[in-house]
Amino acid sequence: MISSKTNPQLKYLQTLLKKRSAREADRVFVCEGRKMFFEILTQRPEYLVKAYWSESGAAELADAERKMMLSCDWEIVSDAAFCAVAETVTPQGVLAIVRMPEYKVEDMIAGDTTRLLLLESLRDPGNLGTIMRTAEAAGMNGIILSADSVDTFNPKVVRSTMGAILRVPFCYAEDFPKTLRELTKRGVKLYAAHLQGSVPYTEASYGDKAGILIGNEANGLSDGVTVLSDVRIRIPMDGQAESLNAAVAAAILMYHLRMGR
Repeated sequence: MISSKTNPQLKYLQTLLKKRSAREADRVFVCEGRKMFFEILTQRPEYLVKAYWSESGAAELADAERKMMLSCDWEIVSDAAFCAVAETVTPQGVLAIVRMPEYKVEDMIAGDTTRLLLLESLRDPGNLGTIMRTAEAAGMNGIILSADSVDTFNPKVVRSTMGAILRVPFCYAEDFPKTLRELTKRGVKLYAAHLQGSVPYTEASYGDKAGILIGNEANGLSDGVTVLSDVRIRIPMDGQAESLNAAVAAAILMYHLRMGR
């Protein structure tokens, strides 16, 4: 059992939790929680590198769960040392090092029907996590983010996705405008969610290949990206609200696409 807070393995966990550069260098990230851990263990075991269970968390494992654990590399950590590493106020008993899933744009647009979410400069971890969960529920083919968006493997994002991070294809575009132009060439029609949009989102004709553009929480879509869209759509609002939360706007538009299929 690991009991020292300065144990090299625990220090490595802390580094992965805090530094995007470390995660990207080793192509791994940390997930927390029983539900997500057992989902990885049963559905994507090839992604699981190693698990660390708190002493109290391991004591609560059912016999069937202990048998499942025989197929992976795991170690027990004293409760005090575990709490020193975990980022949540009430640790969920397990931290796991997981390999990053990797996807390509080509795979997202390979089918006859394409539904993409295109995010420019999204910065809030909670928003991205919520968007990924909703994208899975709405049956989106994938998410493409500009390179300056929040890290998908940020611990707050990972927790917010509730496992969707392992099921929803996503990738970052180093040159976001170039990627949008390539999508247009491939027949994907781009719809920009914009406050000055001239078409209510319910009246737009989306076709078989559609990409929804959502911008930064504070500033919306940049002019350089907006001009690349085929249609500027808007979500009607009453009262004095100036805009909707990015995750809420994305959810409305993704579900409208889902209903139209």
